[in-house]
Amino acid sequence: MEATAAAAFRECLVRWYLEHRRKLPWRQTVDPFGIWVSEVMLQQTQVDTVIPYYRRFMARFPTVGRLAEADLQEVLKLWEGLGYYARARNLHRAARQLAADNHGILPDDVIALRRLAGIGRYIAAAVASIAFGRPHAVVDGNVKRVLARLSLINAPVNRADAYPLFEKEAQSLLDLKDPGRFNQAVMELGALVCRPKRPHCDACPVAAFCRAYLTGQVSTYPKRVCKPPIPTRAMAAGVIQRGGRVLILQIPLEGLLGGFWEFPGGAVEAGESSEASCIRHIRKKTGLSVDTCGHLGRIRHAYTHFKVLADLFIFRWRSGSVCLDDHLDHRWVGPEELTQYPLPKTHHKFMSLLVGQDFRIQRP
Repeated sequence: MEATAAAAFRECLVRWYLEHRRKLPWRQTVDPFGIWVSEVMLQQTQVDTVIPYYRRFMARFPTVGRLAEADLQEVLKLWEGLGYYARARNLHRAARQLAADNHGILPDDVIALRRLAGIGRYIAAAVASIAFGRPHAVVDGNVKRVLARLSLINAPVNRADAYPLFEKEAQSLLDLKDPGRFNQAVMELGALVCRPKRPHCDACPVAAFCRAYLTGQVSTYPKRVCKPPIPTRAMAAGVIQRGGRVLILQIPLEGLLGGFWEFPGGAVEAGESSEASCIRHIRKKTGLSVDTCGHLGRIRHAYTHFKVLADLFIFRWRSGSVCLDDHLDHRWVGPEELTQYPLPKTHHKFMSLLVGQDFRIQRP
């Protein structure tokens, strides 16, 4: 975009943003820590979902130091249900890095920020620009969609090797006087106006600069690479009862749900029944022998890259002591204690199957 047009574009966009921006809690602070937490939570998660989590998290951990001092289990419990749990583990790890190496102070440049656990190009640019006014353009899904329509960019927005192209385009438009506000304005435009489906082009403050709008091609942008269908995995899990308590296992930190707790179980192999699979996993992962008491039901759950179809069984402990295969720890807990532990979303769905059983588990 030519320099004069780019200046006019920035002016129109920022004027619109100042009038129409949403009143979000992280926009009410200049604290770099609060801004950082919000950007981590907002990765691949809707704003309305994030708001209550953000408020609870910041109330409990208002500073880097408080987060660094916290036990990871407490952090995961507060994050429970928000998904993408590596974000919570990395945020906690980065806080401890800062507490140990930088007196709990968040650095103000992208190079230093990217040395912290879990901070990549987007979060580094967002924190540096919004919290510290550094001239770095942010590129997320909303920004790529706006830029693709604005400049008729044919590179697929969901292909990793296209990121530098969008980053270069975003940087060329950046308002160097107030990069943080401009970055938020572009993201807000993508969220409220330049939406994936049925964009509000008639209400767009920068429609006069949008090549897709001016040429009648809005519906063809952004371009995307078609991905194969998301596979479904058959799983089985077991609630093992022993003396009024049930067994839960702690997932290794490197896993998808690292640090969380779960009922023993695993994937069902081809030609194997769910019950047989569950008993096999229990034997392998805990060393216990169990008797089947019944099938409680089936739940469905979708992750980003796969779906789960999981059967839940109740077993009675028969013999053996717990000998862990690949889990970090185990607990025999009273049913009323279950919700004190960070549990995956699948297990919150399991809770609905457990309500009404003899041990009267309460809904989380």
